[in-house]
Amino acid sequence: MTGKVLFTETVLRDGQQSQIATRMPIEDMLPILQTMDTAGYHALEVWGGATFDACLRFLNEDPWERLRKIRAAVKKTKLQMLLRGQNLLGYKNYPDDVVECFIQKSIENGIDIIRVFDALNDTRNLMTSIEATRKYGGHCQSAISYTTSDFHTIEYYAKLAKELEQMGSDSICIKDMAGILTPQDAYQLVSAIKAEIDVPLEVHTHATSGISEMTYLKSVEAGAEIIDTAISSFSGGTSQPATESLAIALGTLGYETGLDMEKIAAIANYFNPIRDKYRKEGLLNPKVKDTEPKALIYQVPGGMLSNLLSQLEDQGLSDKYEAVLMEVPKVRSELGYPPLVTPLSQMVGTQAVMNVVSGERYKMVPTEIKDYVKGLYGRPPVPISEEIVKLIAGDEEIITARPADLLKPAMEIYKEEIKDYAHTTEDVLLYALFPKQGKDFLGRREDRFYDVPVQTVNVEISI
Repeated sequence: MTGKVLFTETVLRDGQQSQIATRMPIEDMLPILQTMDTAGYHALEVWGGATFDACLRFLNEDPWERLRKIRAAVKKTKLQMLLRGQNLLGYKNYPDDVVECFIQKSIENGIDIIRVFDALNDTRNLMTSIEATRKYGGHCQSAISYTTSDFHTIEYYAKLAKELEQMGSDSICIKDMAGILTPQDAYQLVSAIKAEIDVPLEVHTHATSGISEMTYLKSVEAGAEIIDTAISSFSGGTSQPATESLAIALGTLGYETGLDMEKIAAIANYFNPIRDKYRKEGLLNPKVKDTEPKALIYQVPGGMLSNLLSQLEDQGLSDKYEAVLMEVPKVRSELGYPPLVTPLSQMVGTQAVMNVVSGERYKMVPTEIKDYVKGLYGRPPVPISEEIVKLIAGDEEIITARPADLLKPAMEIYKEEIKDYAHTTEDVLLYALFPKQGKDFLGRREDRFYDVPVQTVNVEISI
């Protein structure tokens, strides 16, 4: 026996988020949960990412109630969520008291493992999340947002992993959101990190570029203990590689997976018709199943590629697609090589589109990019040149402190603002993260708003 490899199943979160924009309602999950619970998974990723937003915006579901229902059905297997550090599940930094309270309630409502990451790998933005997760009895898995540049070396990542372990992380994850971690780089990266840390290492990638299975094989050979996969129904393309295929392949190589393959097959049989239903309804765009080698060239996540094309098509500018793709790495380099993950992927993509469409680079600059350059999102991996800072931010003050240090406690303010509709702390947090959608949802629940429809606009939500 070569060793043991554990599997985290992503179909209930990242798998369906990557392929149907997180539109799977709880009713499609409940009938299969007990089977998933006894299939031998290390963990089920069920919450976080865009699920909170999608529940409110599109599904008219209480995301907290979704979590409680899943926890009631899953008795044995760990439940995992994805958290954007100081951004929580929103798109801005929240004060420390909001972050701590959210994590406390996530654990109380059923989450076991909180995978926390920062889009810039600024560890200052992870401090509160790590401390709160451990304080309330959860397992904190700190994720490294993987990207490539001359700055992002193997040594850089190994040092970052060691720092995260020293901060109190119970495990480390390499989060390859764009599917650009090549097999040999994976082997070297995992080997280097395993030489530095004493906690488990998990690897997360996407099948976008067509190399994910090889990346996982070399990661496992180098000592990674856990990999993320999606049941075949929602695997491939912008999602993760198939659970069954990886389990069989690694099994034939002598690895023990602990998976009950009959139950894994039953899970696939359950989700296949659900996938087909979404395809007929138009929620499952065939393009998300495609292999996109350009991700390796432009270092752009698959979801970002499709979103850029959609933006340009809406403006009748699809002929600018290649020019925008070429502009993305230029903008990224000028902005200090941020990893292309939410919210930076959307921000860099939007700036690239503006540069190309306007015909003059940085003639138009979104507020979010200006705030990023000013330091309000955290510390860029590489210092931004004075020329670019001046061009974007002018003479405005540049922040070097931890961004959350500039924020005052806000839980009591949120409680007061939503007191007419909130019954619990969870309700207050729902409003804190998404004020408009949260208030609309709570208003419908209280039957006090009669003119607020459930939003059904088909908007893609990225990781």
